[in-house]
Amino acid sequence: MSLFRIFDIAASGMSAQSIRLNTVSSNLANADSVSSSEGKTYRARQPVFAATLDDVFNESPDVKVKVLGIVESQEPLQTRYAPNHPLANEDGYIFMPNVNTVEEMANMISASRSYQANVEVVNTSKQMLLRTLALGE
Repeated sequence: MSLFRIFDIAASGMSAQSIRLNTVSSNLANADSVSSSEGKTYRARQPVFAATLDDVFNESPDVKVKVLGIVESQEPLQTRYAPNHPLANEDGYIFMPNVNTVEEMANMISASRSYQANVEVVNTSKQMLLRTLALGE
């Protein structure tokens, strides 16, 4: 595998972690939103990743991280009895998202560290290439 392919692999990892950070921020931003029905309530979202291996018969196959999509959580929504709330339904309940803020913060830290690890891979590869070029001097 050439060092130039490492940049592509690390870039795909950084792109995937960036999408993960965006979904975490969306989940945290909507964690306290309120709705009057289950259908209109925000549901936590998570990206689905896959490692792809293109052209496996090539002597240096192309490996990347691919985002397959973003799925909504199927966990039950939070319901609260608040008959005086302006968005309460006819039974006096309001619906809140199924976002677990502690879990989202852990996801944010994990995504941030994964992104940083990919940045370090890029920096190390760059230094290796520069040192290889310096050998010819």
